Amino acid sequence: MAFTSVSLEQRSFGQTLRRDAWWVQPLLVFLALSTFVVYATWAAFQGNHYEWGPYISPFYSPLLFGDSAHSWFGARPTWLPVWISPALLILWVPAGFRLTCYYYRGAYYKAFWADPPSCTVGEPRTTYRGEHSFPLIMQNIHRYFLYVATLFLAILLYDVWEALWFLDTTTGDASFGIGVGTLILGLNVFFLSGYTFGCHSLRHLFGGGVDELSKYSSCFFAYRCVSRLNRRHMLWGWFSLSSVMFSDVYVRICSMGIWSDWRIL
Repeated sequence: MAFTSVSLEQRSFGQTLRRDAWWVQPLLVFLALSTFVVYATWAAFQGNHYEWGPYISPFYSPLLFGDSAHSWFGARPTWLPVWISPALLILWVPAGFRLTCYYYRGAYYKAFWADPPSCTVGEPRTTYRGEHSFPLIMQNIHRYFLYVATLFLAILLYDVWEALWFLDTTTGDASFGIGVGTLILGLNVFFLSGYTFGCHSLRHLFGGGVDELSKYSSCFFAYRCVSRLNRRHMLWGWFSLSSVMFSDVYVRICSMGIWSDWRIL
């Protein structure tokens, strides 16, 4: 049998035989994620206009400290530095959950690190250290962020419940109602639920340690539900990212008096 020795030539950065517009997707991902990161950073440090009536921005929930009815532990402690807003105390959880997400890591590897910029496109590096070394080893804690993110999801769902009760400033009584903000916060929880419950780690949690899923009806049912959501994990990820940002924008413009919330019911 004859053997042929083939040597593979290392492509330079951006070199490829592809004729399609392969650079469009990583460019759009770069612009979208950059826009969100810039806005979220500004909103987190801003520390004002994050609540209006029964509404609270998902960037600031749970509100641990503050002069608000939404605050869990009362007024802001004096020992807390002025530059630390309530958002900075809790945003590490959703940020860590997305940063270590199996979909998002692939997205920003291409868009920000060009690792690689796209399939069969030359990279700006010749070595790969793998996910057993820093900083990529941090990606392995995604499953632990999942547990805390699920708790945060329950808190945001409670915020939707709170957004159903509007305080009458004249009588001091709370009455049931549905405003535009209620619907926006509710849709945000819906998209976040689809993203969270379609997580790869959750799918593995239900079915990863079972050889024959059909023998365990509860695990099999949960595995199939998570798998259905997981098939559209990318879409859930982008919809939920957009809804979180839009929810903060809506609460902020209501708080600043730019827009008056419309009470539907």
